[in-house]
Amino acid sequence: MTKSIGILTAGGDSPGLNAAIRAIGKSAAAEDMQVIGFRDGFRGLMENRTVRLTADEVSGILTRGGTLLGTSRDKPHKMPVGSRTMDMREKMAEVYESNHLEVLVCLGGGGTQKNAMRLMEVGCNVITLPKTIDNDVYGTDITFGFDTALGIATDAVDRLHSTAHSHHRIIVLEIMGHNTGWLALGAGIAGGADVILIPEIPYDIDIVARAIMQRSKAGKSFSIVAVAEGAVSVEDAQRLEEARAKVDQAESKEDRKQAKSDLRQAQGDHVGNTVRLTHELEERTGLESRLTILGHVQRGGTPSAGDRLLATRLGTACVDLVRDGTYGVMVASRGDGVEALPLEEVVGRRKAVPTDHPWLKGARTVGVSLGD
Repeated sequence: MTKSIGILTAGGDSPGLNAAIRAIGKSAAAEDMQVIGFRDGFRGLMENRTVRLTADEVSGILTRGGTLLGTSRDKPHKMPVGSRTMDMREKMAEVYESNHLEVLVCLGGGGTQKNAMRLMEVGCNVITLPKTIDNDVYGTDITFGFDTALGIATDAVDRLHSTAHSHHRIIVLEIMGHNTGWLALGAGIAGGADVILIPEIPYDIDIVARAIMQRSKAGKSFSIVAVAEGAVSVEDAQRLEEARAKVDQAESKEDRKQAKSDLRQAQGDHVGNTVRLTHELEERTGLESRLTILGHVQRGGTPSAGDRLLATRLGTACVDLVRDGTYGVMVASRGDGVEALPLEEVVGRRKAVPTDHPWLKGARTVGVSLGD
């Protein structure tokens, strides 16, 4: 009997999604399998909104950004339905069965890995592929989407050098990455930023200002500060640690609810944090400072060659796993190959930048300030 593969994309869009869909569609056709796409992530699965993905249907999408299936951030166990939030996993399992699926392939980041495992709990076979520009999915060398976003962010640093130099300014560039610093660190090093601030290393604003003033005294009329959106000061990091501890220690449901509310308040708005950083640097240095926020431009456009290659490698390996009946795994990148990593080893963990990572050592060696 012909095997049917279901496929959906969830979470934020990312360069390389269409390349992965194409790889799965064409590889499946070569194995005499059929592929059924679900539109708009887990919501499309719940509503059984499908599209047949033949080899012809996925032809020509390799270079396209975004995802032809659409995406959403809906969670299977907390799905908004009318005015209520409901656990719709059983309904999704019914749709899975009604389409005679052998497996559901979920393309997404850390949240998608969790949601895929939740569907395993109601009897669905799943395989996941790691995509996110943040590069923070645990257990894989790299996620597709990261290489493209890294190139875009690096290009932004390159372009800001000329205007910073012309106006003798401090330019603060906010770069995506959620709660990890891979993008800001990579783009900052590749683009020649003078200061790089990442979530893994809480910064001291006085140390940052001192580094900029030292450049000014040495005759450098401008500075580029690359900031990950999740970067925090030493003081804010302490407040966050205390707020998280209160959540862990809360005994009653009401206390836990209040503690979570306090934690969200402590986390604040990353845009507000970066605006505050820009103003504080201007006050401490006396140098004109300007903020640039790249935002979602980092997720758009044509995927890089690196992301197309990675997505194709992971997508074709996924179909090999379906053929062999290997489920409940994430297709992780390992060197030039892949590894089928059990989802329970991935879920609930995040790949942060290690404090002894070679990129950090390289940045320090060439004189970049990391704010510590």
